[in-house]
Amino acid sequence: MSNTSTAHANAATHTSHDYISHQKGLWSWLTTIDHKRIGIMYLICIMIFFLIGGIFALLIRYELMAPGAQLFKDGGQYNRAMTYHGAIMVFMVIVPGIPSIFGNFVLPIMLGAKDVAFPRLNLASWYVFMLGAMIAFASLFFGGADTGWTFYTPYSINTTNGVIFLVLGAFTMGMASILTGLNFIVTVHKLRAPGQTMQRIPLFVWSTYATAIIQVLATPVLGITLLLLVAEKTLGVGIFDPKLGGDPVLFQHFFWFYSHPAVYIMVLPAMGIISELIATFSKKTIFGYTAIAYSSLAIAAVSFIVWGHHMFVSGQSEFAGIAFSVITMLVGVPTAIKLFNWIATMYKGSVRLDAPMLFAIGFMFLFTIGGLTGVFLASVGMDVHFHDTYFVVAHFHYVMVGGTLMAFMGGLFYWFPKMFGKMTSDALGRYSWAFIFTGFNVTFFPQFVLGALGMPRRYFDYIPQYESLNQISTYGSWLIGLGFLIGLVAVIHGLIAGEKAPANPWGGTTLEWDATSPPHHENFEKTPIVSVGPYEYR
Repeated sequence: MSNTSTAHANAATHTSHDYISHQKGLWSWLTTIDHKRIGIMYLICIMIFFLIGGIFALLIRYELMAPGAQLFKDGGQYNRAMTYHGAIMVFMVIVPGIPSIFGNFVLPIMLGAKDVAFPRLNLASWYVFMLGAMIAFASLFFGGADTGWTFYTPYSINTTNGVIFLVLGAFTMGMASILTGLNFIVTVHKLRAPGQTMQRIPLFVWSTYATAIIQVLATPVLGITLLLLVAEKTLGVGIFDPKLGGDPVLFQHFFWFYSHPAVYIMVLPAMGIISELIATFSKKTIFGYTAIAYSSLAIAAVSFIVWGHHMFVSGQSEFAGIAFSVITMLVGVPTAIKLFNWIATMYKGSVRLDAPMLFAIGFMFLFTIGGLTGVFLASVGMDVHFHDTYFVVAHFHYVMVGGTLMAFMGGLFYWFPKMFGKMTSDALGRYSWAFIFTGFNVTFFPQFVLGALGMPRRYFDYIPQYESLNQISTYGSWLIGLGFLIGLVAVIHGLIAGEKAPANPWGGTTLEWDATSPPHHENFEKTPIVSVGPYEYR
């Protein structure tokens, strides 16, 4: 059941040369160039940022539990909380999360490589990311930011100076994203094991590769836009400020040219994780491997030409609105290819409903709802009604949280034995899934109704008619918080008291399961020779 000619020969014994015990002490971690340790450092930092962003989300939901002021004394405080929730979750958690953590840890092992192509650049990207996060948090000491995570002009030009630091922090973290993406592209092309053609690399590698292309090509556009915003605010150059002859709509074009591809920076790696989980826990060769692989590249390509669907009410021409509407709907084709192929893989498979698989099924259900409602928003007529309402909030969270974070949790429970050499409690993992999945639907499905009824998003207060649905939504957020807390307990329990993990606890067929748990310092004692596809069950 292995895809190498040695069939787990490297995993027969656990030596003291694993990456954890190779060198000891904090300094050895801070100066490491081992891709596995760098992935763990990303995991620790991003989980801390996720906790902070989640606290802001709970505060927002508590405020919206009833009309009138509940927690924040005015709309300014609410706007700052909303801005930091969005900015932290987007720029510090969801965009870097799966590529930086699992891409760093698993991708080189899946390729049979000893490390990424540029190990020192990989470490530098972590330091650049952390520098960007510190700059962003420094904005709290300069009046904070209250623009929302999109930093729309002209308001962002005229509000507090905290916006400058938050924007520069996002710019710096974007630099880290470019470095990571470049590293992955070169690694995939240059460091594959002997016999591993592009048609034999795992689907998680394909999705991460497509994501890296978006990171390298789209992120510079955001970087330039954010620098122009800082220049506008500090120097008054008149690019976006209409008082100086600038065009605020131009900022939206620049911002969404990056930020819609960024949606797929968040989602494509999640889809790669789901492909791994579906194949492993169905005990079946993945259905339509080539179609799934190339659909990742298709999504990456189309993502660059759909940004205008965020701007249907911005005054763009009717022709542009129709063109962006049609192209946006086309994104559903490669996405549906993945979904139908996952279902076909599960069909007549020996499906095991362990915690990682439950998160994969949860992803499929929630992301399907997010995708279908995205088609609604791609229709110009419907979008005019739903624009800037809670319908958009619900759609976005079904895609980002219901999609990306569900896959993140599934990947964490799936690869935890490989990362740390210990097993997590499957019972705790199931409880975590149950609370997150239930709480998520209780939280965000009522927001579709609120949006259809006309409740605007980003408002500090609302009319009494919306109270009952907002209360339900707030109760659901508490269930989500409890679910992630249980997941954290499962991780900590696994680290402290988890059973020793075998090399291949799930019966997977990709190369990382041929390494020891945790892996050898250089991943494999001998370079694996690949002779079959990544999902060959025999």
